[in-house]
Formats: sequence, C-alpha cells, structure tokens
Amino acid sequence: MSHVATYLTDLAPGSGRRTPPRSRLRTDAPELSLDGEWDFRWSAAGEPDGEWGTLPVPAHWVLHGLRDGAAPYGRPQYTNVQFPFPIDPPHVPDENPVGDYRRTFDRPDWDTATVLLRLDGVESVYRVALNGTEVGVGKGSRLVQEFDVTDLLVPGPNELTVRVHQWSSMSYVEDQDQWWLPGIFRSVTLLSRPRDGLDDVWLRTGYSDGRGSVDPEITGTFPVTVSIPELGVERRFDAASDVTTVDVGPVEPWTAETPRLYDATVSSPGETVSLRLGFRTVAIEGERFLVNGRPVTFRGMNRHETHPERGRVFAEQARADLLRMKRHNVNAVRTSHYPPHHRVLELCDELGFWVVLENDLETHGFEFVGWRGNPSDDPAWEDVYLDRIARTVERDKNHACVVMWSLGNEAGTGRNLAATAHWVHRRDPERPVHYEGDHTAAYTDVYSRMYPSPAEVAAICADSGEVPGLSAVETQRVRARPFVMCEYAHAMGNGPGALDTYDAQADASPRHHGGFIWEWRDHGILTRTADGTPYYAYGGDFGEVVHDGNFVMDGMVLPDDTPTPGLAEFAAVSAPVVVVARPGSLEITNRYHSVDTAHLRFVAVVEDDGVMREETELAVPSVPAGESATVALPAWKPAPDAETWVTVRAELAADAPWAARGHVVSHAQFAVAQPARPSRPPQQVRRADTAGDAEFDEHTGRLRRLFGLDVDGPRLELWRAPTDNDRGIANDSADRRSSESRWRERGLDRLVHRVVSVDPHGPVVRVRVGAANSARTVDVTYRWTVADEVALQAEIVPSPDWDCTWPRVGVRFDLPPQLRHATWFGTGPRESYPDSTRAALVGRFAADLDELNVRYSRPQETGHRAGLRTVEIGDDTGVRLRLRTVSGPAGRRPGFTLAAHTPHELDRARHPHELPPPTRTHLFVDDAVHGLGSAACGVEVAPEHSLWPGARAFGMVFEAP
Repeated sequence: MSHVATYLTDLAPGSGRRTPPRSRLRTDAPELSLDGEWDFRWSAAGEPDGEWGTLPVPAHWVLHGLRDGAAPYGRPQYTNVQFPFPIDPPHVPDENPVGDYRRTFDRPDWDTATVLLRLDGVESVYRVALNGTEVGVGKGSRLVQEFDVTDLLVPGPNELTVRVHQWSSMSYVEDQDQWWLPGIFRSVTLLSRPRDGLDDVWLRTGYSDGRGSVDPEITGTFPVTVSIPELGVERRFDAASDVTTVDVGPVEPWTAETPRLYDATVSSPGETVSLRLGFRTVAIEGERFLVNGRPVTFRGMNRHETHPERGRVFAEQARADLLRMKRHNVNAVRTSHYPPHHRVLELCDELGFWVVLENDLETHGFEFVGWRGNPSDDPAWEDVYLDRIARTVERDKNHACVVMWSLGNEAGTGRNLAATAHWVHRRDPERPVHYEGDHTAAYTDVYSRMYPSPAEVAAICADSGEVPGLSAVETQRVRARPFVMCEYAHAMGNGPGALDTYDAQADASPRHHGGFIWEWRDHGILTRTADGTPYYAYGGDFGEVVHDGNFVMDGMVLPDDTPTPGLAEFAAVSAPVVVVARPGSLEITNRYHSVDTAHLRFVAVVEDDGVMREETELAVPSVPAGESATVALPAWKPAPDAETWVTVRAELAADAPWAARGHVVSHAQFAVAQPARPSRPPQQVRRADTAGDAEFDEHTGRLRRLFGLDVDGPRLELWRAPTDNDRGIANDSADRRSSESRWRERGLDRLVHRVVSVDPHGPVVRVRVGAANSARTVDVTYRWTVADEVALQAEIVPSPDWDCTWPRVGVRFDLPPQLRHATWFGTGPRESYPDSTRAALVGRFAADLDELNVRYSRPQETGHRAGLRTVEIGDDTGVRLRLRTVSGPAGRRPGFTLAAHTPHELDRARHPHELPPPTRTHLFVDDAVHGLGSAACGVEVAPEHSLWPGARAFGMVFEAP
C-alpha cells in the first residue's frame, strides 16, 4: 500500500466496500477465522519499511513483549480527558505510529453468492487491501465493520494486508478514559453469505400478562420460517409483506433475576440463523423505568474491556468477571464507553444483567478548550455520529439484556447527539435513550447525572424547589423522567465511602432508579522493571508526555483479580433482601425486581465473643418482590460475661447458575442485650518486679520491651498514607484543595515529638507533638499501669487552632518483623472505615499480614478494622502478644491496623515494589479514623464521618501470651 494521508483526517465514517451494519447472529453459513500469527512490521511514524516480524491477531502491538520488560513496538499511553496530541481537529501529528499486518489464506471452497471480510475491532483507523487491491477504510475502533471482498478473491493463496494508524480524525471522538492501545484487537473473519440467505434478522420480543410475542423484522430471501421449538411455534412467511407479530402464548419472562432464554431459529432457503430469545417489555411511564411493568433499580457497574496482559482483547475472564458481579449483588452493567465484545452480551443474556449499551463515542478532551470545535455540535461530523450509533444498535438489537441505548460519554452536547437520539427513537422506539451530557433532558428519555452529591440527588428526587443549575422549566422536565446515576462512586484505591447513603436515596424515591459504580476493574498493565521485577503499570510508567497517573486504577477488582473491600461493601449495601432487626423480630424487605424469596433460606447464628453457640434455620414465608414481612425471633439469652451477637444470613437454598448453595446474598447482625450488672470496685494494682513484663526508656518513657519482645512505642500517629480519595478534590467542595494537601499544609506528615516529662512512678509520660514552622500542637499523656497486665491510657489534647480534619488519631507500636499473624475479636473479616461499615461483622477472625492489607497498585492507607475487643499477635511459633481495648463512651472501642510499613513509607512509594524491605511490624491502635469518601472523582467525606481534632482518651491492656 502507498501512503495516503487523506483518510486519516477526512470526516467520512469509512469508505470502500463497506456493507450496511446488521445483527451479530449465529449462522450455519461457513466462515473462516483469520486469527493467529500475522506478519507484522511497525514504524513510530510514517510508512513502515523495516523487517517483517510476527504478531498475534487479536492483540495490541504496544503490549507485545511488555510482560518481559521489552517494548519493540512503542508503549501504551494513558489519558483520562487529555488528548495525547495537539487539539487541532481533524488533524493528527506526523509522528503517528503505523502497523502493517499481512497474512495469506487459501480461498475456501464455498458455493456462495458473497464473501465478506469482518473486522470486529481495530484501533484506530485501518486500510484493507486484498491481493494488492484496496478494499476500503475502516473507522470506529470498537465497532464491527464488514467489507465485500467477493470479486477480489482468487483461487489458491490470497494475501490480505491491513495498515493500522494509531491516530486519526476519529481519535477526537474516541477519547475514552482508558489506555490508547492500537492494533487489531478483535477477531478477523472471512464470511460466506449464501445464495438465498438472510441479510438481517431482528426478533423483537414482548411480554404482557404472562404471554410473549415476537415482532420479526427480516431482510433476505423468502420464504422464511421462524421457529421456537420449546413453545411449539413455527411460523412461515412467504414474503416480506406477510411478516406480522406472532403471539407465542404463555412464557416465562426474561429479567436480570430470571434470565429465561428460548432457542429460536430463522430459516430461509439458503441459511438458518440461531438466536436466544428473552421475552420482556421495556417502557417508561412518567418518571418510572419499567421492565415487564415493574420498576427497575440499577445496582450496577461500569465495565471497560481490560486485562493486564491482553488489554482489550477478549478473554474468557469475562465470564469469571460477570459471575463475580452476580455474587456481589451487581444486577446491571453499563458498557463504558463502547460496545463490548459480542460474547459479553451473550453472557449477560444468559447470566442475567440489565445492560445500558453505550456507543463508541467520547470527545472529553475538548473540555480543555471550552468545548470549542467539539464534534458533537459540528454538522461536518454528523455522518460519523449517525454511523457509529447505527453500528452499535444494529449489531446488538436482538439481546434481551439491553434495556437502554447510550449515545456515548462525556462528549459535551450538540446537534449531532440530538440527531443520534432521534435516529435511535425511530429505529427502536421501545428502548429508552441515555446520555448524561444532556443535562436538561432535551433529547434523552432518562435524566442521568455523574457523581452527584447526596444533596443534589435529594433535590432531583424532591417534588418542589429547583434542581441546582437548572431553570424552573428544565427542573420540571427532568423531574418528569426517570433518574439514573450513570457514575456515582469512584472505586479508586481504598473506597468508595457512603455507598449506603446513595442506596437509601434510591429506595426512598420512585423517581430514582439507582446507578453504576465507576468502575469494575483496574486497568493496570503487567510489566517489569529493568531488573525484572513485575508490577502493574499506570499512567506515566511508560514515559508518556501527558498522562493522568493512576486515575486508570479505579476498579472494584485489582489487576490481579483481587476483589477490594469496596466490592464487599457494595455487595452488603446492594443486597436484594434487606434484613432489619426489631425487638423480638426481623423485618425482611424483598428488593428483587420480580422474584420472591422462595429461593432463599434464612439462617440465624448465635455467637458468644465470636464463638458459635448455635445455628438455627428461621421459618420465613416467601416474600413477594417489592414487599416486606415480619418474622418472630427466638428469645436468645445473653451469655454471662460475654458479648452475644446474632447474625442472620439470607443464602441460596439450592445451586444457581452463578453461585453454589449456601452463597450469602444478604446479612444482618444485632447484639443480644446484656442485663445491667453492678459496677465492680477497682482492683488493687501490683507493681511488676524489676525483671518484669515491661521495660521503659528512662529518658523518653517509651516502651522498649514487653513480655520478652523488643517493642518501640507508643508514638502518636495522626498521619495515614493518603488514599486516592484523600488526594482528590471533591466535586461538591468549595475548597479546591484535597484533604491530602490540607493535611500536608498543616504538617501532619512530618510531626516531631518532644518529651515534656517522664514520671517514673506511673510511669506517666507527657509529650508535645507539632510540625516545623507551625504553632499548632497536640499534647499527649501516656498513663501506664504495670501489674499482672500492662495497661495504657492515652489522653490527647490538641491546641485550639487546628482547622482541618485529621487522617487518624491513635498510637503506633513497632514490633519484631516476624509477628505477622493476627487473631482478633472485633469487626471483620474485612476492613472498615466510618463510611464503609456494612460489610463488617462482629466476630472472631484470623489473618496474616498480607491478608490484612490490600496491595493497591499505588500504596496507600489500608487495613483498619474498627471496634476491636481483643487481638492476639504471633509468629510461626504461636501467640507472642495479646491486647484488649477498653471501651469508651457509649461502648465505643478503638480499632486496629497491623502493617509491614509505616504510613510514611507507603506515602513515598508509587508502586508496591518500591516499598523498602520490612524491618518491623507496626501495630496501630486508633481511637478514630477519617472516612473514605469518593473525592477521587466524586464527593467529600460526609461531616458525620469526618475526623475533626478534639480532646480524646482511650485505653488498652497488654497481656502475656
């Protein structure tokens, strides 16, 4: 191929022998996969002229060799909003990487009318030739394109070449928040289109009053027969004019909870295609979004296509991901921000998800120039917009799971988006149109917001007053539509917090139809350092000129498939059955869309200080969807001198396609009240002998040995390694500084300590803590009591001039590094923070150091567990130290963290492999910690979960093992 630059910058949606978009169907017509090893050569700019090597198809050329630390074909680039080239549409730089692909294949022995070449996904623009003759130009990186190559095939070997350019005019409308990963990353296939075949099939289904219907739209050669064997349906249409709606009789409806599918075929004289039909009806009635006449609440995830080694190349990991979603009470998927691999939608049909299917469109980088020149409002780009939405809708229109079409993401607004909405309304009147950027609901069917604060959500769901930023007329219009949060919490690093607040708002308002977490999975790319150390890379790790750092690491699942504590919190908050304890009874509310609770069993477990006393299956009647029931509970008695807790689990009574029998879908916990006990007189304190259990430094008063262990502490700790949310600037904050920046300004990351006095008879140690160039101080008094046990009372009094929150307030003890195991009675097994507590239960748990902390791709605060009663810390030989906390006002107890690194070490590292080798195990006993929030791209920590300075006192007791 000669180098022709015009197709890189023109605004044609494609050219050449392109065929009209159509449904992706399973057919008995033959096809030939062209996947496998292709010849490949690459140039960083201009026309490749070097030696040919090989590259697999599908793959991204920039990922080739990265796992082994090599990068023969350039490197990935990550930007969220920024364009990685000058904003000069439709032009792109001459420094434009180009990859040439080449392979030969023998012409199949097909007796066929037409042969098509299908490319399912190529980033960005590509030019196809067969046997030296140009076939056409393909555009739309995540959109399928078919070319007619019938008259270009020759008997015997045929040579197919594809030239792929990384940047083109289309890059301006493909500015999604993800890695830029060029190459042929989905399959390439040669298709036989038989004589007398089917050009396209759409079997629209409906459901009402227990009966199903099929409204066929068929183009091709007639007569055509539609068959649904399980329903006894076989309907022949002799001509296109004969095609009418078919009443198929009684059916089981398709929902995300009951994904009932029926096998169907459509046959013409030359071809039979197979479909799996789900009968359901989507409708909007006023402010309600309905499926089968019942309102839907999306408890969903935004899902990118990403894999640490394969990038956007499809892998069967998709099934595992969707199964994990089901097990964590995810019921919906937004395909951010493009149509996924077609197999993903087949899996969503099969497993059951409400899907908002998004077009391959985003122009976010124009925000930097005030949206000047934005393609969304430029008539020259209209054909591009209409082509993209048509290819999105036509491919996937047969999928029952798709209940809403989304025009794209973060592309401003304008006439071209309105035109695409009108096209969808004409083509598919049943399914609503979504686009968050239509802030006044001028051309879309639902009102969608991104990262609204709870206050904004309350205003939207209210029936009076104006919605912030909208006029009275606009407020009235948006309130007449269903409300959806297409992104509402940012799962970046440790967090997000306050999921329960949003969930409660969705329950409270019939207008509120839930939302989608941003996002499902971190996009980390597995690579190696110069010395071969593997790690997961993010923005800036490949020398990008502009990048957005670790903003791409924002998933509920880490790159190595580890689920984060945030996912457990989501599962608890989003439980389809809500169990609330009342005195002597349980109130059970069924939040399923359509199924009753007959598939669940309810089990009550009674534990005394975390030790199980009994397990009882409760007699719970089947509760219909949307209703509640009250169940009487047994009269459990509290254990003497112990905490008695009852945990109620709603679990699967039988195996389901997505989880085994016994899988817990919901839980609740409550304490059995203890009778009032008379207070006991204080015990007499006995002083330890000189060779005793605790040794203190005579100058500093610091503990040096404890029960034979080398110990250093306590040390007041107010700092935590900032979370990604701590580093973010909240959308709802008037102060455009992050919590991290405010904390650093006050010197919380560089506190120094001065011993004021040491009274050896307590001992009692007084310390003043402050930061360089600051007059703000904290006075700390450590009161020790050494007897059979070693007790510490910590009293903390800040000066009155503190004017920012604190990350934490507690004390740190440095222990020998071999102490890596903890068994505790408190909350767990997962961590918990003030605005993320629903997944935590009171019980007895055990974990090693690595299990206690999350290995985020950028190190940060992790591992706090609130409400500690007792903890035993040990090594391979057994328990070496015991600690119990002393309850404070209203029974509140400190929490604990056990970590291999200090907050300062975590703070300094950009990746886990940059952390120093551990030299101590660090035990933190925190009286309180700051919440998590979602300020990485969302809202700040709520006031009730914020930690403000104040006088505090808390206690703990160390016991010999």
